[in-house]
Amino acid sequence: MSGYRTKLILFFAAILLLTACSGRQSVGTEGDWDTLDEEFLSTLPDQDPESDAAKEEAVRVGVAMPTATSERWVNDGMNIKAKLETLGYEVDLQYAGDDIDLQVSQIESMIRNDVSCLVIASIDSTKLVDVLEQAKKNRIPVIAYDRLLMDTDAVSYYATFDNKAVGTLIGEYIIEKKHLKEASKAGKSYTIEFFMGSPDDNNALFLYNGVMECLAPYLEDGTLVCRSGRTSFEDTCILRWSEDKAKQICDDLIRNYYPGGGLDIACSAFDGFAYGILSACDVRGLTGDKLPLITGQDAEKTAIRNIAGHKQTMTIYKDTRVLASKCVTMVQALLENGMPEINDTGQYNNHVLTVPSYLCDPLVIDESNYEQILIGGGYYTREQLFD
Repeated sequence: MSGYRTKLILFFAAILLLTACSGRQSVGTEGDWDTLDEEFLSTLPDQDPESDAAKEEAVRVGVAMPTATSERWVNDGMNIKAKLETLGYEVDLQYAGDDIDLQVSQIESMIRNDVSCLVIASIDSTKLVDVLEQAKKNRIPVIAYDRLLMDTDAVSYYATFDNKAVGTLIGEYIIEKKHLKEASKAGKSYTIEFFMGSPDDNNALFLYNGVMECLAPYLEDGTLVCRSGRTSFEDTCILRWSEDKAKQICDDLIRNYYPGGGLDIACSAFDGFAYGILSACDVRGLTGDKLPLITGQDAEKTAIRNIAGHKQTMTIYKDTRVLASKCVTMVQALLENGMPEINDTGQYNNHVLTVPSYLCDPLVIDESNYEQILIGGGYYTREQLFD
């Protein structure tokens, strides 16, 4: 028993003794005093040094990332972890290897280990509904990171890049580089094939919509010709953003529709797809000037090397340091009873609610600006890219 409680017991014992000596009615027997001791003292604050130490334990945050095989997700996870730890939080960072069941298990473990907030970049968010309900029952706020958590009311906020703007930038780049406005007036045409993102990633549809809002008029007037006829999201999406699947699709397209070359544009939603497209072109002998204009997303080191080597044409740069910082400020606000900063309240509906969001701005990278933006901005060193 602590010194604090001992003093209280002695204090009440003295009162009882004085009461007895003054001839007043006693509080009760010795057994009654035991009851008073247990019941009354149980309502008092615990002053034990061990309890003070427990109160000073670091608040734990769970961070669930989809995979460690992608350079982008590794950077995201480590950036968030480092920034949260700088603020004094304890971080449980887990990568799921694109295994949905493993991600569910990891999140369940985080909930059991009493995390105070969850940051989740999902593999397939529709499979997380039940585990997110567990988080809600435990009053754990959830931030969707870069991929919207669908079909649940257990998500508090969403931190991402403007995914429709990513698609718009890709579409506008194709229009500019191929001079499609002039081509349309002159009756000139270019061939194009599409490699869009995973159907279980809500971002992929936003990107596709951004691309098509730009390019649909040129598909309709024949300035852009898709020989395969694959233009819908359902026909062009690639499950789990698979590079190997992109390579297989591109190889099939070249064999069936462009056997001697002639593919002018490969509209790709991801750097990994661009690598698969380049591999398929190489197998088919399409190199150098025979390569199509190839787009991408994520500004991975390999993509930048390919851009510098005149293979891949462009990529979309999403500074994950900025996204990580915005996410961390959301976590901090939630844990300190503040209000997270948001800049979008109408765009991201997950079929249950419209999730308040913060959208970061993407940028186009090609051979004209990668040195200035990526190296000059400190995202990569020259040695990381080329040594």
